Amino acid sequence: MARTLREVAAIPTGDLPRVSGKLLERLDIMGLRSVLDVLQHYPRRYHDRTKKADIADLAPGDEATIFAEVKRISSRRTRNGRSLVEASVFDGTSYLPITFFNQAWREKQLAVGTEAAFFGKLEIFNGARKMTNPVVDVVDHLGDKTGVIVPIYPQSGKADVSTWQLRPVVAAVLDAAGPLAEPLDAGIRRELKLVDRTAAYRRVHQPDDDAQRYQAERRLRFDEFLRMQVGLVARKRALAASPGIRHVVDGELVARFHAALPFALTGDQRRAIAEIDADLAAPAPMHRLLQGDVGSGKTVVALSALLVAVQGGYQGALMAPTEVLAEQHHLGSVRMLDGLEVPAGESSLFGERPVRVALLTNKTTAAERRRISAGLLDGSIDILIGTHALLYGGVEFHRLGVVVIDEQHRFGVEQRALLRAKGDDPDLLVMTATPIPRTAGMLIYGDLDKSELRELPPGRTPITTELVGPDPMARSRAYDLLKAEVAAGHQAYIVCPLVEGSEKTQAKAATEEFEDLGGGELHDLRLGLLHGQMAGKDKEAVMAAFRAGTIDVLVATTVIEVGVDVPNATVMIIEDADHFGLSQLHQLRGRVGRGGDRSWCFLFAEPTTPDGQARVDAMVESTDGFHLAEQDLAIRGAGEVFGERQAGMGDLKLGKIPRDEKYVLAARKTAEQILDADPLLERNPALREEVEDLLGDSVDFLFKS
Repeated sequence: MARTLREVAAIPTGDLPRVSGKLLERLDIMGLRSVLDVLQHYPRRYHDRTKKADIADLAPGDEATIFAEVKRISSRRTRNGRSLVEASVFDGTSYLPITFFNQAWREKQLAVGTEAAFFGKLEIFNGARKMTNPVVDVVDHLGDKTGVIVPIYPQSGKADVSTWQLRPVVAAVLDAAGPLAEPLDAGIRRELKLVDRTAAYRRVHQPDDDAQRYQAERRLRFDEFLRMQVGLVARKRALAASPGIRHVVDGELVARFHAALPFALTGDQRRAIAEIDADLAAPAPMHRLLQGDVGSGKTVVALSALLVAVQGGYQGALMAPTEVLAEQHHLGSVRMLDGLEVPAGESSLFGERPVRVALLTNKTTAAERRRISAGLLDGSIDILIGTHALLYGGVEFHRLGVVVIDEQHRFGVEQRALLRAKGDDPDLLVMTATPIPRTAGMLIYGDLDKSELRELPPGRTPITTELVGPDPMARSRAYDLLKAEVAAGHQAYIVCPLVEGSEKTQAKAATEEFEDLGGGELHDLRLGLLHGQMAGKDKEAVMAAFRAGTIDVLVATTVIEVGVDVPNATVMIIEDADHFGLSQLHQLRGRVGRGGDRSWCFLFAEPTTPDGQARVDAMVESTDGFHLAEQDLAIRGAGEVFGERQAGMGDLKLGKIPRDEKYVLAARKTAEQILDADPLLERNPALREEVEDLLGDSVDFLFKS
């Protein structure tokens, strides 16, 4: 009988023949504790011995893989103290010297008699042929066998389990798994040209040729995306079927708010507000993502949604991940809502009255918390803005209607659910100032409707971005411009990667930079220091002074990455810029250029890696956050870009984005097709189990009848 993946996951590796003792301990360290773990421990690459190169045939400059036996190996120290390992290998056609610099462990790995694959470039040194620092894979003692494709598995430095030790384990696992339950019917497999699942798992580990390996990877990659898309489509449909609040979207309060704004809404803002209003007027709860570039005006759109709740007699809540961001939202909201009156009518018991906004964070005093609690319960507080403090401490609303979560990727699914649970299916708007690449968005936010703000408000001037290398004169010129801007009445930021210096990294530390600049280059300016390890009241005092203009230059860590809005700041210097992620660099740059004055961002960097160079080059090239998000994805891959993603979104082992966009699209279409025919997956228990195991507790409500 065919087994489901859940059943295969229940078979411990310790039940396999000849897997015990030290090997079992090492497999456990690698996380390979079940038959399914080993099945999904895919080879990272393959060596095709049918295409091996002979040492005798290699010409200088050739890059090739040779399969050879180690005949001699030794190690020594060079005059400058570097380790040097020298080996001689033989493949039956010729000998080849191989040299490893700073890899002393190679002497132990490549003991005499070891057979391995060596990939590198043939060089000529002092008239002799050699390879330097080739890529090495120990591939087992295969002797003279040819026509074999050898899988090379990822290894763990802690476990020290080599490919040749894993191969018999994999063979035992394939036997133990047996035939696997097939979640895709024959028609879908034919349409998508996919092999069956049992063949896919066998061929990914034991392919006879490249075609088999490709077909196996193709099927297993599709399965990874399909599980996600079935979960996301099911979640979206379940949410759409839930009862919600029909909000009054044509009331007078929002109209008054828009009329009082000192600027005209952009076309993107008007479009997003219309999309949100349509959701709020519908009978099902809104679940919408608002993503916008830095400075595109998300706060105005969010306030419009919150005021829709207020004008209908409901309350709104806005949750942000940090105190700095929550305080900035509170200050901005109070400023924009100043003088705004809730119209008298059915939704107001007291006639016209000001819109009342409150701030709740972990540093809110007990007395103020009691006042806020009372105001929430009697309905006199219309909008509550805060951090995680909104979730705990007995915070209760009289009538919560709309929830907004900013920088939502910093919150987990459970935290969002806790906030929504404080109302009766309130509408949810999640926001991010870090644009999500299209394909990644389909994976992370496939259950949400989406609105985008790409258009910047009028009056914003482009930020000039320059890469400044180690040349002291170039850095001095950047500081001269900063001082000139301060002399003209403006302010500046200097951002460093660390709070304090570390022997493990050369990255500038904020505290050291603050002291160095205060006693040197910027000694005649008023400097402030801000970092996450400061006490809350001290951070608040520094930010208040900077907003008030009594601090000229704020030396800070990434605590200012989002939410800090000081239009008077025109210069941003980022120390060791290549140590930051691309989206983080773009967010930091967005702290300047928020007024109408010309602004600059200087990237102080000495990139030592291709990725570091690519990030700073992309920053100089573009100020478009959506373009940079795609660049960031291409540079770093999805794993890091997702950050604190929704449950289950870390399941990609073969799939990669944006490379696999066609798989994502096909998986989305297939998921909709499957759920159209079988909404509760009653006829497909294998797929249902996989989605449940992927999403965990958050899937409970998806397949209930």
